[in-house]
Amino acid sequence: MRAKTTWLWWSSGKDSAWSLHVLQNDPRYDVTRLVTTVTDEFQRVAMHAVRVELLRRQAAAAGLDLLISEIPYPCPNERYAQAVHKILAEARRDGVECMAFGDLFLEDIRAYREGLLERTEFEPVFPLWGRDTRQLADEMIAGGLVAYVTCIDPKVLPAEFAGRRYDARFLEDLPAGVDPCGENGEFHTFVCEGPMFAGPIPVQPGEREERDGFVFGDVVATTD
Repeated sequence: MRAKTTWLWWSSGKDSAWSLHVLQNDPRYDVTRLVTTVTDEFQRVAMHAVRVELLRRQAAAAGLDLLISEIPYPCPNERYAQAVHKILAEARRDGVECMAFGDLFLEDIRAYREGLLERTEFEPVFPLWGRDTRQLADEMIAGGLVAYVTCIDPKVLPAEFAGRRYDARFLEDLPAGVDPCGENGEFHTFVCEGPMFAGPIPVQPGEREERDGFVFGDVVATTD
Protein backbone atom coordinates (compact mmCIF):
# COMPACT_ATOMS: atom_id res chain seq x y z
CA MET A 1 0.00 0.00 0.00
CA ARG A 2 1.41 3.38 -1.00
CA ALA A 3 1.43 6.01 1.73
CA LYS A 4 -0.47 9.21 0.90
CA THR A 5 1.55 12.40 0.78
CA THR A 6 0.34 14.49 3.72
CA TRP A 7 0.84 17.98 5.09
CA LEU A 8 0.18 18.58 8.78
CA TRP A 9 -1.23 21.88 10.03
CA TRP A 10 1.16 22.74 12.81
CA SER A 11 0.36 24.88 15.85
CA SER A 12 3.69 24.16 17.64
CA GLY A 13 1.68 22.62 20.48
CA LYS A 14 1.11 19.18 21.92
CA ASP A 15 -1.91 18.13 19.85
CA SER A 16 -0.30 18.78 16.48
CA ALA A 17 2.96 17.27 17.74
CA TRP A 18 1.22 14.11 18.92
CA SER A 19 -0.70 13.99 15.65
CA LEU A 20 2.67 13.93 13.90
CA HIS A 21 3.78 11.06 16.13
CA VAL A 22 0.61 9.11 15.30
CA LEU A 23 0.98 9.76 11.58
CA GLN A 24 4.66 8.78 11.66
CA ASN A 25 3.51 5.35 12.85
CA ASP A 26 0.64 5.01 10.39
CA PRO A 27 1.71 3.42 7.07
CA ARG A 28 -1.21 5.05 5.27
CA TYR A 29 0.32 8.53 5.49
CA ASP A 30 3.66 10.12 4.63
CA VAL A 31 3.99 13.54 6.29
CA THR A 32 6.29 15.69 4.17
CA ARG A 33 5.64 19.20 5.44
CA LEU A 34 4.41 21.21 8.41
CA VAL A 35 2.13 24.18 7.71
CA THR A 36 1.89 27.09 10.14
CA THR A 37 0.18 30.49 10.10
CA VAL A 38 2.14 33.29 11.75
CA THR A 39 0.98 36.83 12.51
CA ASP A 40 2.97 39.20 10.32
CA GLU A 41 3.16 41.92 12.98
CA PHE A 42 4.55 39.75 15.79
CA GLN A 43 6.22 36.91 13.84
CA ARG A 44 4.67 34.41 16.21
CA VAL A 45 2.13 31.61 15.91
CA ALA A 46 -1.36 32.96 16.46
CA MET A 47 -2.67 32.25 20.01
CA HIS A 48 0.29 30.03 20.88
CA ALA A 49 2.58 33.08 20.55
CA VAL A 50 5.56 30.88 19.68
CA ARG A 51 8.51 32.54 17.98
CA VAL A 52 9.30 31.69 14.35
CA GLU A 53 12.81 30.63 15.37
CA LEU A 54 11.33 27.89 17.54
CA LEU A 55 9.00 26.77 14.75
CA ARG A 56 12.02 26.27 12.52
CA ARG A 57 13.77 24.29 15.23
CA GLN A 58 10.73 22.04 15.60
CA ALA A 59 10.62 21.37 11.87
CA ALA A 60 14.36 20.61 11.85
CA ALA A 61 13.95 18.24 14.81
CA ALA A 62 11.14 16.49 12.93
CA GLY A 63 13.19 16.35 9.73
CA LEU A 64 10.45 18.10 7.78
CA ASP A 65 10.03 21.15 5.58
CA LEU A 66 8.11 24.06 7.10
CA LEU A 67 5.68 26.26 5.21
CA ILE A 68 4.91 29.55 6.99
CA SER A 69 1.93 31.58 5.86
CA GLU A 70 1.79 35.10 7.26
CA ILE A 71 -1.60 36.50 8.26
CA PRO A 72 -2.57 39.92 9.66
CA TYR A 73 -3.50 40.62 13.26
CA PRO A 74 -6.39 40.53 13.78
CA CYS A 75 -7.23 38.24 10.89
CA PRO A 76 -10.73 38.31 9.34
CA ASN A 77 -12.14 34.95 8.26
CA GLU A 78 -11.98 35.88 4.59
CA ARG A 79 -8.29 36.79 4.89
CA TYR A 80 -7.57 33.48 6.59
CA ALA A 81 -9.47 31.64 3.86
CA GLN A 82 -7.32 33.40 1.26
CA ALA A 83 -4.17 32.22 3.06
CA VAL A 84 -5.52 28.67 3.13
CA HIS A 85 -6.30 28.66 -0.58
CA LYS A 86 -2.79 29.87 -1.34
CA ILE A 87 -1.41 27.01 0.74
CA LEU A 88 -3.65 24.54 -1.05
CA ALA A 89 -2.45 25.82 -4.41
CA GLU A 90 1.14 25.10 -3.40
CA ALA A 91 0.14 21.68 -2.05
CA ARG A 92 -1.55 20.89 -5.34
CA ARG A 93 1.68 21.65 -7.20
CA ASP A 94 3.54 19.33 -4.82
CA GLY A 95 1.12 16.43 -5.33
CA VAL A 96 -0.18 16.45 -1.76
CA GLU A 97 -3.16 14.18 -1.11
CA CYS A 98 -4.08 14.73 2.56
CA MET A 99 -4.26 17.63 5.00
CA ALA A 100 -3.99 16.58 8.65
CA PHE A 101 -5.18 18.52 11.70
CA GLY A 102 -4.74 18.01 15.44
CA ASP A 103 -8.32 18.74 16.50
CA LEU A 104 -9.85 16.59 19.22
CA PHE A 105 -13.60 17.09 19.60
CA LEU A 106 -14.84 20.56 18.59
CA GLU A 107 -17.34 19.80 15.84
CA ASP A 108 -17.55 23.40 14.59
CA ILE A 109 -13.78 23.64 14.10
CA ARG A 110 -13.70 20.34 12.23
CA ALA A 111 -16.61 21.43 10.06
CA TYR A 112 -14.83 24.70 9.27
CA ARG A 113 -11.66 22.89 8.20
CA GLU A 114 -13.60 20.38 6.14
CA GLY A 115 -15.48 23.27 4.55
CA LEU A 116 -12.21 24.86 3.45
CA LEU A 117 -11.29 21.58 1.74
CA GLU A 118 -14.66 21.09 0.08
CA ARG A 119 -14.51 20.78 -3.69
CA THR A 120 -10.77 20.13 -3.51
CA GLU A 121 -8.90 16.89 -4.03
CA PHE A 122 -7.45 16.94 -0.49
CA GLU A 123 -8.58 14.40 2.09
CA PRO A 124 -8.96 15.85 5.62
CA VAL A 125 -7.34 13.69 8.30
CA PHE A 126 -7.86 14.02 12.08
CA PRO A 127 -5.49 11.54 13.79
CA LEU A 128 -6.62 12.32 17.36
CA TRP A 129 -10.31 12.89 16.74
CA GLY A 130 -12.62 11.55 19.44
CA ARG A 131 -9.91 10.53 21.88
CA ASP A 132 -10.67 10.85 25.59
CA THR A 133 -8.63 13.94 26.43
CA ARG A 134 -7.51 12.84 29.89
CA GLN A 135 -6.31 9.53 28.55
CA LEU A 136 -4.64 11.33 25.66
CA ALA A 137 -2.93 13.81 28.00
CA ASP A 138 -1.59 10.95 30.14
CA GLU A 139 -0.46 9.09 27.02
CA MET A 140 1.45 12.09 25.67
CA ILE A 141 3.24 12.75 28.94
CA ALA A 142 4.06 9.07 29.49
CA GLY A 143 5.25 8.88 25.88
CA GLY A 144 7.97 11.45 26.47
CA LEU A 145 6.32 14.63 25.24
CA VAL A 146 7.73 17.74 26.92
CA ALA A 147 5.81 20.99 26.50
CA TYR A 148 5.42 24.40 28.09
CA VAL A 149 2.20 26.37 28.44
CA THR A 150 2.51 29.50 26.31
CA CYS A 151 -0.97 30.99 26.65
CA ILE A 152 -3.84 30.73 29.11
CA ASP A 153 -7.31 32.16 29.35
CA PRO A 154 -7.36 33.98 32.71
CA LYS A 155 -11.13 33.59 32.90
CA VAL A 156 -10.62 29.88 33.62
CA LEU A 157 -7.00 29.56 34.82
CA PRO A 158 -4.79 31.60 37.15
CA ALA A 159 -2.08 33.62 35.38
CA GLU A 160 0.61 31.50 37.07
CA PHE A 161 -0.28 28.57 34.80
CA ALA A 162 1.32 30.42 31.86
CA GLY A 163 4.91 29.28 31.49
CA ARG A 164 4.43 26.04 33.41
CA ARG A 165 5.53 22.70 32.08
CA TYR A 166 2.71 20.52 30.80
CA ASP A 167 3.11 17.50 33.04
CA ALA A 168 1.25 15.32 35.53
CA ARG A 169 1.40 18.02 38.21
CA PHE A 170 -0.09 20.54 35.78
CA LEU A 171 -2.99 18.18 35.07
CA GLU A 172 -3.57 17.63 38.78
CA ASP A 173 -3.69 21.38 39.40
CA LEU A 174 -6.25 22.13 36.69
CA PRO A 175 -9.53 23.50 38.07
CA ALA A 176 -12.65 21.42 37.58
CA GLY A 177 -14.15 21.83 34.14
CA VAL A 178 -10.89 22.68 32.36
CA ASP A 179 -10.15 20.22 29.59
CA PRO A 180 -6.86 18.32 30.17
CA CYS A 181 -5.83 19.11 26.60
CA GLY A 182 -7.16 22.68 26.61
CA GLU A 183 -9.38 21.90 23.64
CA ASN A 184 -11.84 24.62 24.62
CA GLY A 185 -9.12 27.25 24.40
CA GLU A 186 -8.22 27.21 28.10
CA PHE A 187 -4.49 26.99 27.31
CA HIS A 188 -1.99 26.43 24.50
CA THR A 189 1.46 24.86 24.48
CA PHE A 190 4.84 24.61 22.79
CA VAL A 191 6.50 21.19 22.42
CA CYS A 192 10.27 20.99 22.80
CA GLU A 193 10.79 17.23 23.06
CA GLY A 194 9.02 14.01 22.17
CA PRO A 195 9.08 10.86 20.04
CA MET A 196 8.18 12.90 16.94
CA PHE A 197 11.54 14.70 17.15
CA ALA A 198 15.07 13.43 16.58
CA GLY A 199 16.18 15.18 19.76
CA PRO A 200 15.18 17.82 22.30
CA ILE A 201 14.98 21.53 21.51
CA PRO A 202 16.74 23.42 24.33
CA VAL A 203 14.44 26.13 25.67
CA GLN A 204 13.57 27.89 28.88
CA PRO A 205 10.49 29.77 30.08
CA GLY A 206 10.67 33.51 29.51
CA GLU A 207 8.64 36.46 30.73
CA ARG A 208 4.92 36.40 31.40
CA GLU A 209 2.74 39.05 29.77
CA GLU A 210 -0.98 39.88 29.74
CA ARG A 211 -2.32 41.01 26.37
CA ASP A 212 -5.67 41.08 24.57
CA GLY A 213 -7.45 39.27 27.38
CA PHE A 214 -4.96 36.40 27.60
CA VAL A 215 -1.82 35.68 29.63
CA PHE A 216 1.21 34.57 27.60
CA GLY A 217 4.24 32.72 28.87
CA ASP A 218 7.14 33.27 26.51
CA VAL A 219 9.49 30.43 25.58
CA VAL A 220 13.01 31.23 24.47
CA ALA A 221 15.70 29.11 22.85
CA THR A 222 18.89 28.36 24.75
CA THR A 223 22.28 27.12 23.55
CA ASP A 224 22.46 24.16 25.95
